Amino acid sequence: MTMPVVILCGGQGTRFREQTERKPKPMIEIAGRPILWHIMSFYAGHGYKDFVLCLGYMGDVIKRYFLDFAAMQSDFTVDLSAPNRIEFHQSAARDWRVTCVDTGEATMTGGRLARVAPYLKGDDFMLTYGDGLSDVDVPALVKFHASHGKIATVTGVRPPGRFGELVTDGPRVRTFAEKPEEGEHGVINGGFFVFKKKMLDYVSPSESCTLEREPLENVARDGELMVHQHRGFWQCMDTYRDLVKLEESWNGGRAPWRTWQ
Repeated sequence: MTMPVVILCGGQGTRFREQTERKPKPMIEIAGRPILWHIMSFYAGHGYKDFVLCLGYMGDVIKRYFLDFAAMQSDFTVDLSAPNRIEFHQSAARDWRVTCVDTGEATMTGGRLARVAPYLKGDDFMLTYGDGLSDVDVPALVKFHASHGKIATVTGVRPPGRFGELVTDGPRVRTFAEKPEEGEHGVINGGFFVFKKKMLDYVSPSESCTLEREPLENVARDGELMVHQHRGFWQCMDTYRDLVKLEESWNGGRAPWRTWQ
């Protein structure tokens, strides 16, 4: 059994209102494929193919995408006298296991994680956001997490300072600040977490539970949050300009997150 990958897919993506009126942010396309597909393909390229999707805003669009996935990726023949009898031809289906969980339209990130707890098997799991791509070395990340024995590992990156900042002491995170002070440019939360199951003790199913606030702040306070430093490619899709950058990377043959053939 491989380590499951939890992906936060429930946000409204208000900065993409022209697109998110029709679909959730993780379904915004890069080169004809949802960014969610790119994220999942990235993990699958490293051998992690068991996904738990935390759905919220317009979660039905994501459910329908995966229910129709095989049919949309392949030629097929359907016997209309027995509609459940479908023959796929030259199937391009993926060998992924995808669990879609409705975690509430208004639920924050910590509450979403708590609500998918029944679907997390094994001792550890990964978690990331449904709007960011990277070329982080996932096997090295998992190995680092196993080596230090702490509850949580976050990937630290250094893009422009507008995200949650990590105050570090070597590989240990001393404090987790949701937003850095104006002008500070330290290591920030790049997502791509690895957690022990004990992380679930720090979150609650409350709608207001935000992973990046009390849960991670408390894990850091307890000396149980470590940072895996990443100096390579990392890009969130926060704005239309970010989307254009990702499109240009893919179309120019410079998509560092592409780990699959």
